[in-house]
Amino acid sequence: MRKRVLTIAGSDSSGGAGIQADLKTFHEHGVYGISSLTTVVAMDPTNGWAHNVFPMELHTVNEQLKTALSLNLDALKTGMLGSPDIIARAAGVIEETGIPAVIDPVMVCKGEDDVLHPENLESLKGTLVPKATITTPNLFEAAKLAGYRLITSVEELEDAAKIIHESGAQYVLIKAGKLVDETKATDLLYDGEQFHYLQTDNFDTNNVHGAGCSYSAAITAELANGKSVMEAVKSAKAFIASAVKEGFPLNDYVGPVYQKGTHKEEIEVSVTTK
Repeated sequence: MRKRVLTIAGSDSSGGAGIQADLKTFHEHGVYGISSLTTVVAMDPTNGWAHNVFPMELHTVNEQLKTALSLNLDALKTGMLGSPDIIARAAGVIEETGIPAVIDPVMVCKGEDDVLHPENLESLKGTLVPKATITTPNLFEAAKLAGYRLITSVEELEDAAKIIHESGAQYVLIKAGKLVDETKATDLLYDGEQFHYLQTDNFDTNNVHGAGCSYSAAITAELANGKSVMEAVKSAKAFIASAVKEGFPLNDYVGPVYQKGTHKEEIEVSVTTK
């Protein structure tokens, strides 16, 4: 039977990120995507692509989750959630189902100031991230979760991974970008004992909209397909590198990654463990 995977996340009206990116990525990995929408994000083409965020009511999210939870899910991921109540409900779904859960702790819209209110951050830290099979913050999000103002060194990167792991997440994947090596795209996977550095070539492009959503969705799909966390992350790393390489400008404001993953097999992912 085809695996069934849930995304609890926001909608990107431009189609590049959020549930749109998740569902495209699920499809590319041969799993059936199911969605529960938490937020609608629209972009104003008459005002420099300014983002307008429209959160869903908890009741609306709950009604969607009733549908999703009746469908025998194999894995789930979360993205933009929008309120402490919805964050708590997502944590409850993980407890109820016991399935692998990928927590992408989305805190900002591209080009926007921090859209995550302080109470939402505390809910993420205390309620949701501790339930994660794996959480996938970028450097900004990892700093917020670990209590840093910024992460500026490898030592701080590793310390942040430890702090987030100690909160309860089984695995922590921090998307470190060029922090470790200017010539490579580097991510740090921490399992509570060892640091695993995954690297691919760095592609010089601005067309990276939806990269984080697609990466975490690929991990989710691979976990549903029975891969270990390391196998899932390594496969997803190759997939997202290919998607970034094939990204394109959508308009004057945004360039999405292309989730087709056509050239995934051409991407070399090196793993260094310490």
